[in-house]
Amino acid sequence: MANLKTISQFKARLAGGGARPNLFEVHIPSFPVAANQAGADWTSEAQEDFRFLCKAAALPASNNGVIDVPFRGRILKVAGDRTFDTWTVTVINDEDFVIRTQFEYWMNAINKLTNNSGATNPASYMVDAHVAQLGRGQFKEATQNNATGSDQTPLRTYTFKDIFPTNISQIDLSYDTGDTIEEFTVEFQVNYYTVGGSLEAQSGSETTAGDQTNEVVS
Repeated sequence: MANLKTISQFKARLAGGGARPNLFEVHIPSFPVAANQAGADWTSEAQEDFRFLCKAAALPASNNGVIDVPFRGRILKVAGDRTFDTWTVTVINDEDFVIRTQFEYWMNAINKLTNNSGATNPASYMVDAHVAQLGRGQFKEATQNNATGSDQTPLRTYTFKDIFPTNISQIDLSYDTGDTIEEFTVEFQVNYYTVGGSLEAQSGSETTAGDQTNEVVS
């Protein structure tokens, strides 16, 4: 039989008042060589624009496959191979189209619009990206608001390793659409991800400076 629980006990267990899905930041610290050669210009200003205009993302799922082994009318389930889902971000489109243009250059470097040529070395078109769940306070489980204006603390940071885009969504246009700002999605393939590390880490870095728990799972 379960023990009676009170609302006060529940409050004590809800660390930091609960993580909020609208407090996050996505950072792509660099673009791959092939994209730069194709015309991309992922400047520090473009990176900063992306931090503001990336309006939706996701913390990754963790998937292990299952192998069914038949035995005398029963099925023994044993652990299979790990798989990694695609990762999708949603971006607000402003009038200079800078963010969308950079991703279009990246995809064109992988496979051109005009012919079936493109980068052949995976290292030349893959980079790392970071997504951080942010806390509301200046530090983890803060007891007061962040009144000093300093940076918000990353509660958890995931680094998506060796990503590259495979879809940039269309932007629908219509005379009937009003009071709306355009947005689009970018879907990335992911080779694997690590848990922990800094939002500011350069591509390929495994630093743990940005996580309060200072842990890395790889």
